[in-house]
Amino acid sequence: MRRRTIEPRPGWRQTVEGQGLLYAVCDDPRNPGQEYAYWDESAYYEFSSPEVERLEGVVEELHELCLRAADHVVRERRFADYGITAPGLAEAVTESWRRRDEQPSVYGRFDLAYDGSGPAKLFEYNADTPTSLIEAASPQWFWMEERFPGADQWNSLHERLVDAWARQKHLLPPGPVHFAHSRGDTEGEDWMTTLYLQETAEQAGLTTVGIAMEDIGWDPLSGRFVDLQQRYIRSVFKLYPWEWLATDEFAGQLLDGLDQGGGTGNTLWIEPAWKMLLSNKALLAVLWELFPGHPNLLPAYLDGPRELADPGGPGYAAKPLLGREGAGVRIVAPDGSQSRLADWAGDPDRYGAEGYCYQQFCPLPEFDGNRPVLGTWVVDGESAGLGIRETEDSLITHQGARFLPHIIV
Repeated sequence: MRRRTIEPRPGWRQTVEGQGLLYAVCDDPRNPGQEYAYWDESAYYEFSSPEVERLEGVVEELHELCLRAADHVVRERRFADYGITAPGLAEAVTESWRRRDEQPSVYGRFDLAYDGSGPAKLFEYNADTPTSLIEAASPQWFWMEERFPGADQWNSLHERLVDAWARQKHLLPPGPVHFAHSRGDTEGEDWMTTLYLQETAEQAGLTTVGIAMEDIGWDPLSGRFVDLQQRYIRSVFKLYPWEWLATDEFAGQLLDGLDQGGGTGNTLWIEPAWKMLLSNKALLAVLWELFPGHPNLLPAYLDGPRELADPGGPGYAAKPLLGREGAGVRIVAPDGSQSRLADWAGDPDRYGAEGYCYQQFCPLPEFDGNRPVLGTWVVDGESAGLGIRETEDSLITHQGARFLPHIIV
């Protein structure tokens, strides 16, 4: 793994925006009124084929370990550890897990620390609403074909997504699949990610309808969720977290009429409810409890940092169970110094009331002063691709991190 600098292509912004990355340049959260290049092709990362093959094996093994951890949580009913306390939610997750073979489950993203030599370490699993998908699937592939036509890339995302929809088509009830995002997204990332996934479903032969989450209505006469044309929503892919669904205005109707598969109930939701068990930072502590010493895991606990906080110890990161984009994360380094994102990262108290996971501090590797995190993709249970985001101003990967392409040589 190496970081290489390169001259950006003339007109790169127009090029990648034409490939679907409308948020290639974003408002800079650190400097109000200014912009920054989220897509950064002034550098790229280079991997060897054996290196990628090893990482692919790590990703698929981690996915299997996570499924075993989810099964453990359901069997032992450890939902309180996850903050899953809303009325009826634990039962919905349990039933969803029991019938998981009857429900479509499309994709997820592991975030890993890797320096090119030692074992990759798991930071978290974004298994419910992962983004940074478009840039990983499309613009970086076309960048490689233009700049390095003889190279390869860890990237079969598009083909695997289309195949995943095709393989799971029989699990869907009759009628179109709705694809929903929230209007609360200001940069367009959620909207474009949902639109891209909708496109892959259409290429698999599915009929689709786009909708905003805020436009999904409840018809009390039929007891069904409906769209703006009063059509029943029989199945819906949502780029909207389950923990928000479970506390929204119609949470009671959603849980009462949850279709766990087969089209016999009201609405089939994708990703399914059991994905809550993989997208919560409590998973990190359960994994360490079940598989202590695993080379790709970091020690993690739910009841406090334990030995991680000992003088001269490794230090730790306190992570809100439901946190996003690094918000609310607090790092206590081995020397006792503490760091967290500044106020520009949003409300620091938005996350954390649900509890914390305390994970061993693992500093991101540095390449020319930059700290990359590997976003490694899983589609339908198989390794499918890589996207890299990096920062130079923080130990925590945040919403101002840049996306860089990569190649395999």
